[in-house]
Amino acid sequence: MPYLHGVTVTEVPTSITPPVNAEAGLPVVFGTAPVNLGADQSYVNKPLLAHTYSEAVAALGYSDDWDSYTLCEFMKSHFALFNVAPVVFVNVLDPATHKTEVPAADLAVVGGVVTIAVDGILLSSVVVKLTSAGQPLVKDTDYTIAFNDDGHVVVTRIATGTIPEVTAVLNIAYSKLDPTAVDSTDIIGGVNITTGAYTGLELVNKVFPLFPPLVPGQILAPGWSHNPAVAAVMKAKAGNINGLFKAIAITDVDDTSTGADLYSEVPAWKTTNNYTDPQQIVCWPKVSLGSETYHLSTQVAGIICKTDSENDDIPYVSPSNKSLQADGAVIDGGAEVTLDPSQANYLNGQGVVTALNFIGGWRLWGNRTGAYPTNTDPKDAFIPIRRMNNWISNTTILTYWQKVDNPTNKRLIDTVVDSLNIWLNGLTARGALLGGRLEFIQAENPTTDLLNGIIRFHMYQAGPTPAENLDFILEYDTSYLSSLFA
Repeated sequence: MPYLHGVTVTEVPTSITPPVNAEAGLPVVFGTAPVNLGADQSYVNKPLLAHTYSEAVAALGYSDDWDSYTLCEFMKSHFALFNVAPVVFVNVLDPATHKTEVPAADLAVVGGVVTIAVDGILLSSVVVKLTSAGQPLVKDTDYTIAFNDDGHVVVTRIATGTIPEVTAVLNIAYSKLDPTAVDSTDIIGGVNITTGAYTGLELVNKVFPLFPPLVPGQILAPGWSHNPAVAAVMKAKAGNINGLFKAIAITDVDDTSTGADLYSEVPAWKTTNNYTDPQQIVCWPKVSLGSETYHLSTQVAGIICKTDSENDDIPYVSPSNKSLQADGAVIDGGAEVTLDPSQANYLNGQGVVTALNFIGGWRLWGNRTGAYPTNTDPKDAFIPIRRMNNWISNTTILTYWQKVDNPTNKRLIDTVVDSLNIWLNGLTARGALLGGRLEFIQAENPTTDLLNGIIRFHMYQAGPTPAENLDFILEYDTSYLSSLFA
């Protein structure tokens, strides 16, 4: 300790800890993308954080064939229709394995150019020859190769190369992506016991370590989530991310003839296939906009993010009765679905959100999670309360992780209690909570726990339930007959 003479100032930590807000609705979306059109084809089982449509397309490519390339549907909806960001995309289509070899064939040269009108061609696999028996020509010496605006390969003769100007055909072989080779096991993924590499839905645990402080808020797999095996893993991951965080899984009902193509069949399908988790939103049917068809889960994610953004990223407002970007509702094959309020309410009463065109155009309709009606606890049954609990839990973890391993003393306890109570009071003042408080209760902190380094705080809070039914009582009041004699 140095000898002190004069005036000195030392600092102590601030007694109030400002919150580190979790990204309430960050979507993490799993599916397939035309990565052959991407910049380097490296985004295979590798999370991509994208804030813009152009950023996503540059890395993953884009195709209007949404049945083959499911991530493209989400790109279009989230960035173009709802104008919200960011999104984490995980493409599981691997050009190294999910591909088809196309044997060499003679293709016509028109004006020194060959256009191969086939989707999914891998540029690195293209082999160009003058004849089938000839030697491969040299790229950038004999020809150039690139994609056109349609995503098709264009081979262009170089005048100084060895391709004669009068050549009528070139012999070309290539490999192309095969999206049909991707199945539910690729979406589910796992951990390689030899390399430790993560694939598929296991990668949800890599989002926060890769992009802190972003925490997954929604887990989606449009085009795949109607598969019960995929949905089961989605909801399992949503309830336990990194062993700490929680999100909501947004899943679709199978609307084919072998699933539930009538609204009356949806509840039985939902129960039979166990789409009944509190961390799960169950959607039926699809929606259309012009010639495009979107899984309802895709647009639910857009509505949730847009609604959150209008409320300072606090997820206390329900996505129900908010506008869809749609002009119709359809099932598999394009058959139109038109529900009246009683039919839509029937689905809501079975824990299914749907699309309703009644007042104000096409709107999302439903406040309940998949757990309803079996589980009626508000924290599990209402979408905004479930999401609010997730957000409060995630924010608390992010904020007070910095206090882990600090000495267990009165200053630590007071800092946590005072800081969280100020935060909860702020949420209450703005209407995001009806009330909230944090207490350090002696009965919940036995000496044995304190000696073992365990400090237990009790948080009480209540979020506002959605005003799901406004009930007006209309009565004929005979006293107003006296106005006849006024």
